[in-house]
Amino acid sequence: MRSGLAWHLLLCSKEPAGTPRWLLSPGTAVPNLEQDMDYVKPVDVAAAMVETGRRKLGLSPADLLIRGALAGAILAAATSLAITGIVQTGQPLVGALIFPVGLILIVLLGLDLVTGAFGLVPLPWMERDASTPNMLANFGWIFLGNLIGSVVYGALLAIALTNFGTLAPVGVAAKIIAIAQAKTTGYEAIGLAGMITVFVKAMLCNWMVCLAIVAAMTTNSTIGKIACAYMPVFIFFAQGFEHTVVNMFIIPTGMMMGAKITVAQWWLWNQIPVTLGNLVGGFIFTGLAIYITHKPQRTAAPLTMSAQVPAE
Repeated sequence: MRSGLAWHLLLCSKEPAGTPRWLLSPGTAVPNLEQDMDYVKPVDVAAAMVETGRRKLGLSPADLLIRGALAGAILAAATSLAITGIVQTGQPLVGALIFPVGLILIVLLGLDLVTGAFGLVPLPWMERDASTPNMLANFGWIFLGNLIGSVVYGALLAIALTNFGTLAPVGVAAKIIAIAQAKTTGYEAIGLAGMITVFVKAMLCNWMVCLAIVAAMTTNSTIGKIACAYMPVFIFFAQGFEHTVVNMFIIPTGMMMGAKITVAQWWLWNQIPVTLGNLVGGFIFTGLAIYITHKPQRTAAPLTMSAQVPAE
């Protein structure tokens, strides 16, 4: 009698979902709830990182361009919405709360940002599964796709905000111009200190962005991926770090609406150093660090993760 009572008390915390407690009897197998949890262990995440990089290296230039262009446009749309929130409320933190929706959509739709590629694509190269030219070509096609999508969205937004150039920039348009100038001529004004600052901000930014991508791999559920990707992206945007794809939208869009920036200033004082900083931060602080400490063995059991390639 006592053993039966003890058994039913144990089932109160371990019964299978949907099974009435009174139908179970001593001797009924209780499932391992730990195995049913929606959580992917770090060693399996590391293996998924390598496999994701390998699959991305296998994509055609056309696929990379399409996925890159869509990702660039989506991130640009999220950025313009975040700036709208900042202008309307006067609170930069509001923009940081809004912005992560862009990266979340990119992750869920399996699209590509060059910043995410910086953290994942070099891993197969480290395992000698890819050549250096192949890796660099992958970066190049995604970068070009991101640039196309960002600039196209920026041109359309500039038309919408200025009534096709018939209105002077105000509100969101004026804010974009101010941010674009701060990201270029603002750094140029302080010389070497500006170059070091923009590079460090870029490193810190992609550390967080790649962390968001990898964190989203720790779960197979949609809501889990949303929650995991949201937090690191919020951190980078709230602190004003530099993201190369975001800047592909902000700076040329500001120039279209009258920002006093030359193409040389755009690339020399922002786009090039930010891209390099993003590469260093994303690869070293996230991709390489997690790979080293959780390096997957080639003989490991097959992953149970979704076949969809995680995006960035």
